[in-house]
Amino acid sequence: MRIILKRSNPGLLMNNSPDELRRLACEACRYCLGSAERQRYLTQLIRLVKSRLWRDNSPHYQDALQQTWIYLCQNLCEGKTAKPYDPDVASVATWLNAYLKFRLLDFEQAAQADRARHVSAYGEDGGTTDVVETLAAKPEIPPILERVQDWLEQNAAEFRKIHVVHHPKINCYELILRRLPPETSWQALEDEFGVSYKTLESFYRRQCKPRLREFGRAEGHISS
Repeated sequence: MRIILKRSNPGLLMNNSPDELRRLACEACRYCLGSAERQRYLTQLIRLVKSRLWRDNSPHYQDALQQTWIYLCQNLCEGKTAKPYDPDVASVATWLNAYLKFRLLDFEQAAQADRARHVSAYGEDGGTTDVVETLAAKPEIPPILERVQDWLEQNAAEFRKIHVVHHPKINCYELILRRLPPETSWQALEDEFGVSYKTLESFYRRQCKPRLREFGRAEGHISS
């Protein structure tokens, strides 16, 4: 998913008050996912809320910000990876800032962990780590995350047909999406779908992960 901001008319007065941002969020959710109308309101919302977001000098800030835009698009209305935005609970800026700060913390902790395991990351025998696990679970590589999400959307119809027996909602599209950063835990998925996490994890490993691995090979992240 790529967030593209179109240039606005400089003659227009930019109103980024909490009420206006809340109105834009509600207007966006009136329209279907993927519609031009929703995209128009989302673009305007992103443009206006930018000045109200937390600023930081962290080298990870831009990556965390990009993930925040993805989070906004996924969860403003449908709640694909988290609970959808509730205008009665918080303003749009407060909602996004909470997520942005958590992502910054994740990046900082991941960077510290990477430094600590720098040697072991390649293995004592000189081997490399499984990049599929990196694609599916590590939140510190937004460029790859964007490509995975683009690939997932392009194959959504096919992946939705690959599902747990008698559970069409538990399919490869949903599971791969939920396991992308910020990943949903298997326990949370068990609670949501009413199917044991062992069944979910087994299905993901057998049916979904091989397709993610094949994508990794095609992208050049995994050697044949």
